[in-house]
Amino acid sequence: MKSIVFITPRDASYGFSISGVSQLAITPEEAEATLRKVMAEPDSGVVVIDERLIGGIGEERFREMEKKWYGMLLVLPAPERIGEEGEDYAVRLIRRAIGYHVRLNL
Repeated sequence: MKSIVFITPRDASYGFSISGVSQLAITPEEAEATLRKVMAEPDSGVVVIDERLIGGIGEERFREMEKKWYGMLLVLPAPERIGEEGEDYAVRLIRRAIGYHVRLNL
């Protein structure tokens, strides 16, 4: 049976382990190496990574990894927003899905 692995920042170290799934609490600098390691394990079927860790990988490199892997790679939205400079998660998700930046007026 394939496993589900959550990769989160250290401040969320107790959130997912109580539900029975594997959780790795890391720093953004460890994100790429940890993600590659988890994706290389044959038992990994679903990997969920906190969006705050994506900056440690880079958007283009993350997309390449996602395309090459046989499993499902999901991004978990950050629980809080720091300031308004960050791009909205829904807009980033749409841009990734269609490959084009869309301006939404809600």
